[in-house]
Order: sequence, then C-alpha cells, then structure tokens
Amino acid sequence: MSVLRAKCPDCSAYTAVALGPEYECHACGRVFQAGLVRVPRAWGKGGEAMAEAAGLPLPYPEALVVAEGSLGEQTLTLASELPERPVVLGGCCCAHVGAVEGLTARYERLALVWFDAHGDLNTPESSPSGNEWGMPLRMLLDSGAVRVEDVALIGPRNLDSAESEFIAHSGLGTGTEALDRALADTDGVYVAFDCDVLEPGELRTFMPEPGGLSLAGAEAILLAIAERSTVIGAGLSGLAPDPGGVGSLTRLLSSLGL
Repeated sequence: MSVLRAKCPDCSAYTAVALGPEYECHACGRVFQAGLVRVPRAWGKGGEAMAEAAGLPLPYPEALVVAEGSLGEQTLTLASELPERPVVLGGCCCAHVGAVEGLTARYERLALVWFDAHGDLNTPESSPSGNEWGMPLRMLLDSGAVRVEDVALIGPRNLDSAESEFIAHSGLGTGTEALDRALADTDGVYVAFDCDVLEPGELRTFMPEPGGLSLAGAEAILLAIAERSTVIGAGLSGLAPDPGGVGSLTRLLSSLGL
C-alpha cells in the first residue's frame, strides 16, 4: 500500500491522500494529522495477542501494513516506507525500531521518549527470556540511532538486573525529570508508548504491571511533551486486542496533537 494514498477510516475509500504530514480524504473531506502504520508482529514467544492488537480500529488513514518474516526485514521496510508523520500500531515494541530509524534519516537529531513498564534494554546475551521484544530500546542506543542524552525512559518498574546496570552506567535518563534533557536542542520527538506503562485496568495490555500511570496522568505527560517539542511521530505497542480501548488510545494520541 502506498504511504501517499491510504484507506480512510470514516468512509473506507482509498482516497485519503498525504498532503505533507497530514492526510485528506478526497471522498469525505476529513483531514487527519497522521498516517497509520500497522505492524502485526511480536518478536518473542507467545505474543500472538500483541500481534492481533495491531488490527485495532484507530481513527487514522491506514497508510502501510508491515508484516515481514524477520525483525530485520520489518525494520528495513518501516524505515524506508514510513509516512511523513506516522502513528505506528504494534505488535511489540520492536515496531518502534524501524520507525525511529526511518525518522533519524530525515532529522539530524531526534528525541525519543519511551514509555514502558519494562526497560527493553536487554541484549541477546543478557536477556533471561531471549525475547527480542525486551531489547528494542537497547538496539536503538547501541546502533547510535539516538543519543543516550536524547532519550527519556518513562515508567519502568520491572527491570532485569542487567537493565538496571545499563541505566546506571550509561546515564540514561528515567522519569519525567529526564524530559528536559531529552527534548533540548533536538529537531523533534518520537514517542514510543508501550501501554503496559499504565496501571492495569486502564487498558488491556499483554504484560500488565501494577503501579503504573493513570490514563489521565499519561495524558498530562504527553501534553507536556507536545508543548515543549515538535511531535513527528508516535507508536503504540504491548496491547491486547480489545476494541473497547480504542477511545482511550485515541485520547492518548490526541494529547500529542495527532
């Protein structure tokens, strides 16, 4: 599917056309702030529910579906075919890798705000499970796609020991107090939002962890990000396939101006 022409979520016609970062449906006239990229893949054991959640009916024109057979192919396809302003819907957090790599090719310096109950900072050597969905933030840092000082990790509360050690040794900023440094002197921000950052019960997630953010608390942080930086893309991951949560997901994205 072309990233320039997409399926309108309102009238279902393939007449939503990219006009810069926005899409306008030539059939019904509605204007959308971003193009939707579905990534129905979860790179780990037993992640079928996450992959299914990529089909949730978010109210954005569907510009691209990426369902490759390997994580490397997924990353390359996302990076090369990403809409100008994407909303990425996983799947697991590995969907953010290709999105960030695609955006760093367009912007000299990208800020990355990563919401997650987990660190996603393991390597194949340190991971207790071997699941690649526990590694994507570390992949981006180790590859140099983003600078550690331009990253803020929000909401981690279930970290493996190797992840805690990496945070301490690398100087990776955590919590909302890390936002000022991450957003400073950058060209814009990509927000990677694993929905397990929220308190269980706010949304149905694949890997819920107690002690998370309320939906209202997350919205407030997202609003603050949008007020302080240009949001050039965002992604949602870690969900269970619950259509009843679409309204809350839309609220979160709307907080970013998307």
